[in-house]
Amino acid sequence: MLGIGVLVNYFDRVNLSVSHQALITTFGISAVTFGYLSGAYNWTYAMFQLPIGVLLDKFGIRRVGLIGTFLWGIASFGAAITPNLGGFFAARLLLGVGEAPTFPANAKAIGYWFPAKERCFATAIFDSAAKFSSAIGVPIIGILLLKVGWRWSFAITGIVSLIYFLFFWKIYRDPNDDPKLTDAERRHIADDAEPEVVDDRLRGNASLGFLLRQRKVLAMVLGFGSYNYVFYLLLTWLPSYLSSALHIDLLHSFLYTGVPWLVATAADLIVGGWLVDGLIQRGVNANLVRKIVLIGGTALGLGIIGAAHAHTPARALLWISISIGGLSAAAPVGWSIPSLIAPRHSVGKVGGIMNFSNQISGICAPIITGYVVAATRSFAWAFGVSAVYLLIGIAAYIFMLGKIEPMPPETQPAA
Repeated sequence: MLGIGVLVNYFDRVNLSVSHQALITTFGISAVTFGYLSGAYNWTYAMFQLPIGVLLDKFGIRRVGLIGTFLWGIASFGAAITPNLGGFFAARLLLGVGEAPTFPANAKAIGYWFPAKERCFATAIFDSAAKFSSAIGVPIIGILLLKVGWRWSFAITGIVSLIYFLFFWKIYRDPNDDPKLTDAERRHIADDAEPEVVDDRLRGNASLGFLLRQRKVLAMVLGFGSYNYVFYLLLTWLPSYLSSALHIDLLHSFLYTGVPWLVATAADLIVGGWLVDGLIQRGVNANLVRKIVLIGGTALGLGIIGAAHAHTPARALLWISISIGGLSAAAPVGWSIPSLIAPRHSVGKVGGIMNFSNQISGICAPIITGYVVAATRSFAWAFGVSAVYLLIGIAAYIFMLGKIEPMPPETQPAA
């Protein structure tokens, strides 16, 4: 269910990149303006990450998730009917508010429902949906745009979003509230899944300030931020890169865009999910497995440098697939880490901190790319900037993350 939600969630996000040329025609925008428009969603998404973490820990996944899901559906309808560029910006800002709880809430739900040895594959199911959404969403929305226009493509994603709202309302419950959960299942997840109700005496005082000072949290801020920079660069600019830099017609650029995202989906599920959990369940050191995939996958992200110097579609797609495939393999491990390192009642806060960093990257990537492409008439330098950030993220994982294990509560002195 969480995976379907992310799939729908990212239909709303990729709709903008697909509609690039249509929006230029309708509103007369430049590459720089499109960069700002692409980042508008992330402004409110980032702004709400820290408060969302607190709200999730206080009010729970179901209530916060229902409000968010309803808002993101309304935002898609707003984009479809807006008469001007200002209204379109407002719709994208509202979309960011509505979708802000998605990943922190999903990470918290995985902590409730799965023992640690099963969390990477569970996380991969919803995280891979973000990649699969781009793989199928760009061609589907692209064909819709060419057949019925960009406004109807946004309206249809709004309809799908509201259908998911009803699905979430009907299905999702926390384990303690789910009448269909058997006693055997409760015992299975109760061993080390995050408790839904925590005795105040065990809470400590894990404030945002305390969490922001922890090396493990800062490592994830830098490392996952670098991943998301490349992710949003490709999410917002890949169709334009293929059509402008490699001179592919619009329809084929939509179809070719799906190739790297299919590779990313497979890497996310098979490597970041199935392989990691499989090795851990066979007794391989869990910390070693997670760190190898986290660091190695992020290092493969440097394949974006190869795309900077590609002169044929096949070579460009190969390097982009290596880059986003490696990063996608690391992503489920990254999203499982809040429930593994956070004080047991503060997973929402740690997830919110990580996703705040992610969305700062999501804001910067399309805007910086827009300026660089406008100034140089090339994507080479834009891809180079992302490679530098990845090197910083890799260094943070190596030197700051340490062992992937729970941090002490704030009330306990440091070792």
